[in-house]
Amino acid sequence: MKYLPLNQDIFVQNRKRFTARMEPNSIAIFNSNDELPTNGDATHTFKQNNDLFWLCGINQEDTMVVLFPDNPDPKFREVLVLVRPNEMKEKWDGKRLRAEEARTISGIKTIVWLDTFDGLLQPWIHLADNIYLNTNENDRKANLVPVRDYRYAEELKARYPLHNYKRSAKLMKELRAIKTKEEIDVMQVAMDITHETFLDLLKFIRPGVMEYEIEAKIWHGFLSRRATRPGYGSIVASGDRARILHYVFNNQECKDGELILLDFGAEYGNYNADLTRTVPVNGKFSKRQREVYNGCLQIHNYCKTILKPGISILDYTDKAGEEATKVMLKLGLISKADVKNEDKDNRAYRKYLYHGISHHLGLDVHDLGTRTEPIKAGMVFTIEPGIYIEEEQMGIRIENNFWVTKTGNKDLMAKIPITADEIEAAMKKK
Repeated sequence: MKYLPLNQDIFVQNRKRFTARMEPNSIAIFNSNDELPTNGDATHTFKQNNDLFWLCGINQEDTMVVLFPDNPDPKFREVLVLVRPNEMKEKWDGKRLRAEEARTISGIKTIVWLDTFDGLLQPWIHLADNIYLNTNENDRKANLVPVRDYRYAEELKARYPLHNYKRSAKLMKELRAIKTKEEIDVMQVAMDITHETFLDLLKFIRPGVMEYEIEAKIWHGFLSRRATRPGYGSIVASGDRARILHYVFNNQECKDGELILLDFGAEYGNYNADLTRTVPVNGKFSKRQREVYNGCLQIHNYCKTILKPGISILDYTDKAGEEATKVMLKLGLISKADVKNEDKDNRAYRKYLYHGISHHLGLDVHDLGTRTEPIKAGMVFTIEPGIYIEEEQMGIRIENNFWVTKTGNKDLMAKIPITADEIEAAMKKK
Protein backbone atom coordinates (compact mmCIF):
# COMPACT_ATOMS: atom_id res chain seq x y z
CA MET A 1 0.00 0.00 0.00
CA LYS A 2 1.14 3.53 -0.72
CA TYR A 3 -0.92 5.19 2.02
CA LEU A 4 0.18 5.47 5.63
CA PRO A 5 -1.26 3.01 8.20
CA LEU A 6 -4.87 3.80 9.09
CA ASN A 7 -6.29 4.07 12.58
CA GLN A 8 -7.13 0.54 13.74
CA ASP A 9 -10.12 1.94 15.65
CA ILE A 10 -11.95 2.42 12.33
CA PHE A 11 -12.26 -1.33 11.86
CA VAL A 12 -12.75 -2.21 15.54
CA GLN A 13 -15.71 0.20 15.69
CA ASN A 14 -17.14 -1.04 12.41
CA ARG A 15 -17.17 -4.66 13.55
CA LYS A 16 -18.92 -3.66 16.75
CA ARG A 17 -21.51 -1.72 14.75
CA PHE A 18 -22.18 -4.72 12.51
CA THR A 19 -22.34 -7.41 15.22
CA ALA A 20 -24.71 -5.22 17.26
CA ARG A 21 -27.21 -5.58 14.39
CA MET A 22 -26.89 -9.35 13.98
CA GLU A 23 -29.62 -11.65 15.26
CA PRO A 24 -28.71 -13.91 18.22
CA ASN A 25 -26.68 -17.05 17.54
CA SER A 26 -25.62 -15.95 14.06
CA ILE A 27 -22.39 -16.21 12.09
CA ALA A 28 -21.38 -13.74 9.37
CA ILE A 29 -18.83 -14.56 6.66
CA PHE A 30 -17.21 -12.02 4.33
CA ASN A 31 -14.96 -12.71 1.34
CA SER A 32 -12.36 -10.67 -0.51
CA ASN A 33 -12.79 -9.92 -4.18
CA ASP A 34 -11.52 -12.16 -6.96
CA GLU A 35 -8.30 -11.55 -8.79
CA LEU A 36 -9.82 -10.89 -12.22
CA PRO A 37 -8.12 -11.79 -15.54
CA THR A 38 -7.45 -9.34 -18.35
CA ASN A 39 -5.91 -11.26 -21.27
CA GLY A 40 -3.33 -14.02 -21.53
CA ASP A 41 -1.82 -14.66 -18.12
CA ALA A 42 -2.38 -11.09 -16.83
CA THR A 43 -4.76 -9.91 -14.13
CA HIS A 44 -6.36 -6.59 -13.29
CA THR A 45 -4.87 -4.64 -10.41
CA PHE A 46 -6.44 -6.15 -7.30
CA LYS A 47 -9.21 -4.09 -5.68
CA GLN A 48 -10.50 -5.26 -2.31
CA ASN A 49 -14.14 -5.96 -1.52
CA ASN A 50 -15.10 -2.77 0.32
CA ASP A 51 -17.45 -4.48 2.77
CA LEU A 52 -14.62 -6.74 3.90
CA PHE A 53 -12.20 -3.79 4.02
CA TRP A 54 -14.70 -1.80 6.12
CA LEU A 55 -14.53 -4.59 8.72
CA CYS A 56 -10.78 -5.28 8.82
CA GLY A 57 -8.69 -2.88 6.72
CA ILE A 58 -6.91 -5.72 4.89
CA ASN A 59 -6.13 -5.12 1.20
CA GLN A 60 -4.84 -8.60 0.41
CA GLU A 61 -6.47 -11.20 -1.86
CA ASP A 62 -7.90 -14.49 -0.49
CA THR A 63 -8.92 -12.85 2.78
CA MET A 64 -12.02 -13.64 4.85
CA VAL A 65 -13.62 -12.21 7.98
CA VAL A 66 -15.82 -14.36 10.23
CA LEU A 67 -17.95 -12.78 12.98
CA PHE A 68 -19.70 -15.08 15.48
CA PRO A 69 -20.48 -13.05 18.64
CA ASP A 70 -22.15 -16.00 20.41
CA ASN A 71 -19.40 -18.55 19.74
CA PRO A 72 -18.84 -20.42 23.03
CA ASP A 73 -15.10 -20.08 22.49
CA PRO A 74 -14.31 -16.35 22.87
CA LYS A 75 -11.19 -16.47 20.70
CA PHE A 76 -13.29 -17.44 17.66
CA ARG A 77 -15.85 -14.61 17.92
CA GLU A 78 -13.78 -12.54 15.50
CA VAL A 79 -11.58 -14.38 13.00
CA LEU A 80 -9.42 -13.08 10.17
CA VAL A 81 -8.54 -15.64 7.49
CA LEU A 82 -5.40 -15.02 5.41
CA VAL A 83 -3.57 -16.86 2.66
CA ARG A 84 -0.50 -18.52 4.11
CA PRO A 85 2.73 -16.76 3.04
CA ASN A 86 4.47 -18.78 0.33
CA GLU A 87 8.15 -18.29 -0.46
CA MET A 88 7.81 -18.94 -4.20
CA LYS A 89 4.73 -16.74 -4.62
CA GLU A 90 6.44 -13.95 -2.73
CA LYS A 91 9.38 -14.12 -5.14
CA TRP A 92 6.97 -13.41 -7.97
CA ASP A 93 4.30 -11.19 -6.43
CA GLY A 94 5.80 -9.71 -3.28
CA LYS A 95 5.41 -10.12 0.46
CA ARG A 96 2.16 -11.27 2.02
CA LEU A 97 0.95 -10.32 5.49
CA ARG A 98 2.19 -12.14 8.56
CA ALA A 99 -0.24 -12.74 11.41
CA GLU A 100 1.13 -9.99 13.66
CA GLU A 101 1.04 -7.44 10.84
CA ALA A 102 -2.61 -8.31 10.16
CA ARG A 103 -3.45 -7.97 13.87
CA THR A 104 -1.94 -4.49 13.90
CA ILE A 105 -3.98 -3.38 10.89
CA SER A 106 -7.31 -4.97 11.81
CA GLY A 107 -7.38 -5.29 15.59
CA ILE A 108 -8.53 -8.92 15.15
CA LYS A 109 -6.54 -11.16 17.49
CA THR A 110 -7.37 -14.57 15.99
CA ILE A 111 -5.70 -15.19 12.64
CA VAL A 112 -6.08 -18.50 10.80
CA TRP A 113 -4.64 -19.59 7.46
CA LEU A 114 -6.96 -20.22 4.55
CA ASP A 115 -5.73 -23.79 4.03
CA THR A 116 -6.94 -24.73 7.56
CA PHE A 117 -10.19 -22.77 7.51
CA ASP A 118 -12.69 -25.42 6.35
CA GLY A 119 -11.95 -27.66 9.32
CA LEU A 120 -12.74 -24.80 11.70
CA LEU A 121 -15.79 -23.45 9.89
CA GLN A 122 -17.96 -26.57 9.97
CA PRO A 123 -18.33 -26.84 13.80
CA TRP A 124 -19.00 -23.09 13.99
CA ILE A 125 -21.77 -23.39 11.39
CA HIS A 126 -23.28 -26.30 13.30
CA LEU A 127 -23.48 -24.10 16.41
CA ALA A 128 -25.20 -21.23 14.61
CA ASP A 129 -28.84 -20.85 13.64
CA ASN A 130 -28.37 -18.05 11.10
CA ILE A 131 -25.70 -17.41 8.47
CA TYR A 132 -25.13 -13.88 7.18
CA LEU A 133 -23.66 -13.83 3.67
CA ASN A 134 -22.67 -10.83 1.62
CA THR A 135 -23.57 -9.74 -1.91
CA ASN A 136 -23.27 -6.52 -3.87
CA GLU A 137 -26.63 -4.77 -3.49
CA ASN A 138 -25.52 -1.35 -4.68
CA ASP A 139 -28.53 0.07 -6.54
CA ARG A 140 -26.31 1.12 -9.46
CA LYS A 141 -24.77 -2.34 -9.96
CA ALA A 142 -25.09 -3.66 -13.50
CA ASN A 143 -22.47 -6.44 -13.50
CA LEU A 144 -23.70 -9.99 -14.10
CA VAL A 145 -20.30 -11.68 -13.55
CA PRO A 146 -20.68 -14.43 -10.89
CA VAL A 147 -18.09 -13.07 -8.47
CA ARG A 148 -16.83 -14.77 -5.32
CA ASP A 149 -19.60 -13.58 -2.96
CA TYR A 150 -22.30 -15.16 -5.13
CA ARG A 151 -20.35 -18.37 -5.74
CA TYR A 152 -19.65 -18.73 -2.02
CA ALA A 153 -23.31 -18.19 -1.15
CA GLU A 154 -24.35 -20.99 -3.51
CA GLU A 155 -21.67 -23.28 -2.11
CA LEU A 156 -22.66 -22.74 1.52
CA LYS A 157 -26.38 -23.12 0.85
CA ALA A 158 -25.68 -26.44 -0.86
CA ARG A 159 -23.59 -27.67 2.10
CA TYR A 160 -25.89 -26.36 4.84
CA PRO A 161 -29.40 -26.18 3.36
CA LEU A 162 -31.36 -26.11 6.64
CA HIS A 163 -29.84 -22.96 8.14
CA ASN A 164 -31.50 -19.57 7.98
CA TYR A 165 -29.63 -17.28 5.59
CA LYS A 166 -29.51 -13.52 6.11
CA ARG A 167 -28.37 -10.65 3.89
CA SER A 168 -25.36 -8.76 5.22
CA ALA A 169 -25.80 -6.24 2.42
CA LYS A 170 -29.01 -4.90 3.95
CA LEU A 171 -27.12 -4.01 7.14
CA MET A 172 -24.09 -2.74 5.25
CA LYS A 173 -26.20 -0.28 3.27
CA GLU A 174 -27.35 1.32 6.51
CA LEU A 175 -24.07 1.11 8.43
CA ARG A 176 -21.59 2.18 5.77
CA ALA A 177 -23.70 5.22 4.92
CA ILE A 178 -22.99 6.67 8.38
CA LYS A 179 -19.31 7.61 8.62
CA THR A 180 -17.42 7.74 11.89
CA LYS A 181 -15.10 10.63 12.68
CA GLU A 182 -12.15 8.31 12.06
CA GLU A 183 -13.44 7.51 8.57
CA ILE A 184 -13.89 11.21 7.84
CA ASP A 185 -10.27 11.78 8.82
CA VAL A 186 -9.19 9.36 6.08
CA MET A 187 -11.56 10.89 3.53
CA GLN A 188 -10.18 14.32 4.37
CA VAL A 189 -6.70 13.16 3.37
CA ALA A 190 -8.09 12.02 0.00
CA MET A 191 -9.71 15.42 -0.43
CA ASP A 192 -6.57 17.32 0.57
CA ILE A 193 -4.55 15.35 -2.00
CA THR A 194 -7.20 16.19 -4.60
CA HIS A 195 -7.05 19.87 -3.58
CA GLU A 196 -3.27 20.07 -3.95
CA THR A 197 -3.40 18.29 -7.31
CA PHE A 198 -6.09 20.70 -8.55
CA LEU A 199 -3.85 23.66 -7.71
CA ASP A 200 -1.11 21.99 -9.79
CA LEU A 201 -3.55 21.70 -12.70
CA LEU A 202 -4.55 25.36 -12.55
CA LYS A 203 -0.90 26.32 -13.04
CA PHE A 204 -0.50 23.82 -15.90
CA ILE A 205 -3.63 24.29 -18.05
CA ARG A 206 -3.17 26.51 -21.12
CA PRO A 207 -4.32 26.64 -24.77
CA GLY A 208 -2.81 23.79 -26.79
CA VAL A 209 -2.40 21.34 -23.92
CA MET A 210 -3.90 17.88 -24.50
CA GLU A 211 -6.54 16.43 -22.22
CA TYR A 212 -4.37 13.35 -21.63
CA GLU A 213 -1.50 15.56 -20.47
CA ILE A 214 -3.79 16.94 -17.77
CA GLU A 215 -4.84 13.40 -16.85
CA ALA A 216 -1.15 12.48 -16.52
CA LYS A 217 -0.70 15.41 -14.11
CA ILE A 218 -3.61 14.06 -12.06
CA TRP A 219 -1.94 10.65 -11.77
CA HIS A 220 1.38 12.25 -10.85
CA GLY A 221 -0.24 14.54 -8.29
CA PHE A 222 -2.06 11.64 -6.65
CA LEU A 223 0.73 9.05 -6.57
CA SER A 224 3.36 11.53 -5.42
CA ARG A 225 1.14 12.32 -2.42
CA ARG A 226 0.55 8.66 -1.39
CA ALA A 227 -2.85 8.16 -2.99
CA THR A 228 -3.34 4.62 -4.31
CA ARG A 229 -4.92 5.72 -7.57
CA PRO A 230 -7.73 7.92 -8.90
CA GLY A 231 -10.98 6.84 -7.28
CA TYR A 232 -12.58 6.57 -10.74
CA GLY A 233 -11.78 7.33 -14.36
CA SER A 234 -10.82 11.02 -14.43
CA ILE A 235 -12.96 13.22 -16.67
CA VAL A 236 -10.93 15.86 -18.54
CA ALA A 237 -13.41 17.36 -21.00
CA SER A 238 -12.67 20.54 -22.90
CA GLY A 239 -15.21 22.47 -24.98
CA ASP A 240 -18.42 20.74 -26.03
CA ARG A 241 -17.15 17.39 -24.67
CA ALA A 242 -17.97 18.71 -21.19
CA ARG A 243 -21.62 17.91 -21.90
CA ILE A 244 -20.74 14.17 -21.91
CA LEU A 245 -21.24 13.19 -18.28
CA HIS A 246 -18.82 10.25 -18.21
CA TYR A 247 -16.36 11.40 -20.86
CA VAL A 248 -13.08 9.52 -20.25
CA PHE A 249 -11.42 9.46 -23.70
CA ASN A 250 -9.33 12.49 -22.66
CA ASN A 251 -7.61 12.61 -26.07
CA GLN A 252 -8.37 16.06 -27.52
CA GLU A 253 -6.66 19.44 -27.55
CA CYS A 254 -7.80 22.15 -25.11
CA LYS A 255 -8.36 25.31 -27.15
CA ASP A 256 -8.25 29.00 -26.41
CA GLY A 257 -11.69 30.31 -25.38
CA GLU A 258 -12.99 26.93 -24.24
CA LEU A 259 -13.93 25.83 -20.75
CA ILE A 260 -12.55 22.54 -19.45
CA LEU A 261 -14.51 20.36 -17.02
CA LEU A 262 -12.35 18.41 -14.57
CA ASP A 263 -14.04 15.64 -12.55
CA PHE A 264 -11.50 13.64 -10.54
CA GLY A 265 -10.73 12.46 -7.03
CA ALA A 266 -8.01 10.63 -5.15
CA GLU A 267 -8.39 7.25 -3.47
CA TYR A 268 -6.54 7.17 -0.16
CA GLY A 269 -6.80 4.27 2.28
CA ASN A 270 -9.60 2.90 0.02
CA TYR A 271 -11.72 6.03 0.71
CA ASN A 272 -12.51 8.48 -2.08
CA ALA A 273 -12.74 12.15 -2.89
CA ASP A 274 -14.91 13.42 -5.76
CA LEU A 275 -14.21 16.94 -7.04
CA THR A 276 -15.50 18.76 -10.12
CA ARG A 277 -14.44 22.18 -11.33
CA THR A 278 -14.89 23.90 -14.67
CA VAL A 279 -12.13 26.34 -15.60
CA PRO A 280 -11.22 28.53 -18.60
CA VAL A 281 -8.44 27.05 -20.73
CA ASN A 282 -6.87 30.50 -21.19
CA GLY A 283 -7.30 31.45 -17.53
CA LYS A 284 -10.11 33.99 -18.05
CA PHE A 285 -13.88 33.41 -18.15
CA SER A 286 -15.77 35.21 -20.89
CA LYS A 287 -18.79 37.26 -19.80
CA ARG A 288 -21.24 34.50 -20.79
CA GLN A 289 -19.09 31.72 -19.32
CA ARG A 290 -18.96 33.61 -16.03
CA GLU A 291 -22.75 34.12 -16.06
CA VAL A 292 -23.43 30.42 -16.52
CA TYR A 293 -20.71 29.43 -14.04
CA ASN A 294 -22.17 31.76 -11.39
CA GLY A 295 -25.61 30.32 -12.10
CA CYS A 296 -24.31 26.79 -11.47
CA LEU A 297 -22.58 28.01 -8.30
CA GLN A 298 -25.86 29.55 -7.14
CA ILE A 299 -27.54 26.14 -7.36
CA HIS A 300 -24.57 24.55 -5.58
CA ASN A 301 -24.66 27.06 -2.73
CA TYR A 302 -28.43 26.72 -2.36
CA CYS A 303 -28.12 22.93 -2.04
CA LYS A 304 -25.62 23.44 0.79
CA THR A 305 -28.36 25.21 2.76
CA ILE A 306 -30.88 22.35 2.50
CA LEU A 307 -28.60 19.30 2.83
CA LYS A 308 -29.31 18.39 6.45
CA PRO A 309 -30.80 15.56 8.52
CA GLY A 310 -34.49 14.84 8.02
CA ILE A 311 -34.92 15.86 4.40
CA SER A 312 -35.55 13.05 1.91
CA ILE A 313 -33.55 12.76 -1.30
CA LEU A 314 -36.81 13.27 -3.21
CA ASP A 315 -37.65 16.54 -1.42
CA TYR A 316 -34.03 17.66 -1.66
CA THR A 317 -34.04 17.06 -5.43
CA ASP A 318 -37.37 18.87 -5.86
CA LYS A 319 -36.10 21.92 -3.97
CA ALA A 320 -32.87 21.90 -5.99
CA GLY A 321 -35.02 21.79 -9.13
CA GLU A 322 -36.91 24.91 -8.03
CA GLU A 323 -33.61 26.77 -7.61
CA ALA A 324 -32.34 25.44 -10.95
CA THR A 325 -35.51 26.73 -12.60
CA LYS A 326 -34.83 30.24 -11.24
CA VAL A 327 -31.27 30.09 -12.55
CA MET A 328 -32.30 28.82 -16.00
CA LEU A 329 -34.86 31.63 -16.29
CA LYS A 330 -32.25 34.24 -15.35
CA LEU A 331 -29.81 32.82 -17.90
CA GLY A 332 -32.45 32.89 -20.66
CA LEU A 333 -32.33 29.14 -21.17
CA ILE A 334 -36.01 28.58 -20.44
CA SER A 335 -39.04 30.86 -20.46
CA LYS A 336 -41.94 31.36 -18.06
CA ALA A 337 -44.11 29.62 -20.64
CA ASP A 338 -41.76 26.60 -20.56
CA VAL A 339 -42.17 26.42 -16.80
CA LYS A 340 -45.94 26.89 -16.92
CA ASN A 341 -46.37 24.11 -19.48
CA GLU A 342 -43.71 21.72 -18.16
CA ASP A 343 -44.26 18.01 -17.61
CA LYS A 344 -43.96 17.47 -13.85
CA ASP A 345 -42.09 14.22 -14.52
CA ASN A 346 -39.67 15.94 -16.91
CA ARG A 347 -39.38 19.52 -15.80
CA ALA A 348 -38.19 22.30 -18.08
CA TYR A 349 -34.84 22.76 -16.32
CA ARG A 350 -33.99 19.11 -17.03
CA LYS A 351 -33.06 20.03 -20.61
CA TYR A 352 -29.94 21.68 -19.18
CA LEU A 353 -29.42 19.71 -15.96
CA TYR A 354 -30.04 16.05 -16.70
CA HIS A 355 -28.44 14.22 -13.80
CA GLY A 356 -28.84 13.92 -10.04
CA ILE A 357 -27.51 16.60 -7.70
CA SER A 358 -25.96 14.38 -5.02
CA HIS A 359 -24.82 10.84 -4.24
CA HIS A 360 -23.36 9.03 -1.23
CA LEU A 361 -19.55 8.98 -1.07
CA GLY A 362 -17.11 6.79 0.85
CA LEU A 363 -15.32 3.53 0.11
CA ASP A 364 -17.22 3.50 -3.17
CA VAL A 365 -17.47 6.70 -5.19
CA HIS A 366 -21.19 5.96 -5.53
CA ASP A 367 -21.28 4.64 -2.00
CA LEU A 368 -23.85 2.51 -0.20
CA GLY A 369 -26.79 4.35 1.29
CA THR A 370 -30.53 4.62 0.98
CA ARG A 371 -32.14 6.87 -1.60
CA THR A 372 -35.64 6.53 -0.12
CA GLU A 373 -35.25 7.27 3.60
CA PRO A 374 -34.48 10.66 5.19
CA ILE A 375 -30.89 11.88 5.21
CA LYS A 376 -29.11 11.21 8.52
CA ALA A 377 -26.23 12.81 10.38
CA GLY A 378 -22.94 11.10 9.51
CA MET A 379 -23.68 10.59 5.82
CA VAL A 380 -21.32 12.03 3.21
CA PHE A 381 -22.75 13.42 -0.02
CA THR A 382 -21.50 15.15 -3.09
CA ILE A 383 -23.24 18.33 -4.26
CA GLU A 384 -22.70 18.57 -8.01
CA PRO A 385 -25.17 20.60 -10.08
CA GLY A 386 -24.36 21.17 -13.73
CA ILE A 387 -25.57 23.28 -16.63
CA TYR A 388 -25.11 21.82 -20.12
CA ILE A 389 -26.00 23.98 -23.11
CA GLU A 390 -25.85 22.23 -26.47
CA GLU A 391 -26.58 25.45 -28.38
CA GLU A 392 -23.53 27.14 -26.84
CA GLN A 393 -21.30 24.04 -26.78
CA MET A 394 -20.77 24.54 -23.08
CA GLY A 395 -20.86 22.25 -20.06
CA ILE A 396 -20.28 23.38 -16.48
CA ARG A 397 -20.37 21.32 -13.28
CA ILE A 398 -19.27 22.26 -9.75
CA GLU A 399 -18.84 19.59 -7.07
CA ASN A 400 -17.74 19.49 -3.43
CA ASN A 401 -18.12 16.79 -0.76
CA PHE A 402 -20.14 17.32 2.44
CA TRP A 403 -20.37 15.52 5.78
CA VAL A 404 -23.90 15.80 7.16
CA THR A 405 -23.93 16.94 10.81
CA LYS A 406 -26.73 17.10 13.38
CA THR A 407 -27.54 20.69 12.44
CA GLY A 408 -26.48 20.93 8.80
CA ASN A 409 -23.32 19.93 6.99
CA LYS A 410 -19.58 20.49 6.80
CA ASP A 411 -17.92 21.23 3.45
CA LEU A 412 -14.88 18.94 3.37
CA MET A 413 -13.57 20.82 0.32
CA ALA A 414 -14.17 24.34 1.60
CA LYS A 415 -10.56 25.42 0.98
CA ILE A 416 -10.54 24.51 -2.71
CA PRO A 417 -10.97 27.48 -5.12
CA ILE A 418 -14.56 27.54 -6.31
CA THR A 419 -15.61 31.05 -7.37
CA ALA A 420 -14.72 32.36 -10.82
CA ASP A 421 -12.47 34.99 -9.26
CA GLU A 422 -10.64 32.41 -7.11
CA ILE A 423 -10.06 30.16 -10.12
CA GLU A 424 -8.77 33.01 -12.30
CA ALA A 425 -6.46 34.18 -9.52
CA ALA A 426 -5.01 30.68 -9.05
CA MET A 427 -4.47 30.28 -12.80
CA LYS A 428 -2.45 33.51 -12.90
CA LYS A 429 0.20 31.89 -10.68
CA LYS A 430 1.65 29.89 -13.58
